[in-house]
Amino acid sequence: MKIAVLQCPSPAGDPDWAFAQIATALNAAGAAGAAVLVAPEAYLPGYNNDHIADVAQTQTGDWMQRLSTLCRHANCGLVIGYGERDGAQVYNAAVAFDATGAQIAQYRKIQLYGAREAAIYTAGAQFSVFDLGGIKAALLICYDIEFAPHIAALAALGVNVILVPTANMVPFTHVAAYTVPAMAANYAVSIAYANYCGSEGDLTYTGNSVITGPHGEVLAQAGAHPALLIAELPAPDPARLSTQALDLRSI
Repeated sequence: MKIAVLQCPSPAGDPDWAFAQIATALNAAGAAGAAVLVAPEAYLPGYNNDHIADVAQTQTGDWMQRLSTLCRHANCGLVIGYGERDGAQVYNAAVAFDATGAQIAQYRKIQLYGAREAAIYTAGAQFSVFDLGGIKAALLICYDIEFAPHIAALAALGVNVILVPTANMVPFTHVAAYTVPAMAANYAVSIAYANYCGSEGDLTYTGNSVITGPHGEVLAQAGAHPALLIAELPAPDPARLSTQALDLRSI
């Protein structure tokens, strides 16, 4: 299976720009044979946006219908972060569509980062595991991927690939460079980590979006500028897969 990752500046509250960028990237990813494109965290309306609670959408809101149509036209699935409204609660969420435009997964970020996210969002409380073209997949969002117990739990559920919208900012360059590949190797999962680049308000994003294979190998990685990564996930080699979960001794 081919996976695509979009790295781009934040839409910063401009929905027309946001949807134009997603349409272009989806069309390119679909033409290259990718099954799914992963876009950054809170892409709609932009991560460092003071009005997220005001414009947050429901799981069946207008944004969802527009994204579904784009997927269908591009013949490519999509994972994208957005602000989700559910009654009085707002969640840092991600949604997954398949190439027909059907919603196949919905996830709410478990590990909220910092005081700002805690002031805006309610934390999620469960994983989202789903079938992606015959591969068992899961969604996490940004800070979630840095917590080994979450990766271990998903691996124990048989997950093979984790799709991660993120908004990783300076100075945390170690996450894409070391944490994501290490998590992939230790738990024998592929990870697609889609970050922003450039600046948004008082934040500067690190870029460095990455796709890693189940042995921790870096299959594709961006630098500091806009990029579309496409990589084919390798079949796991049983001789190289981590056996830590089986070998762990409790003391």
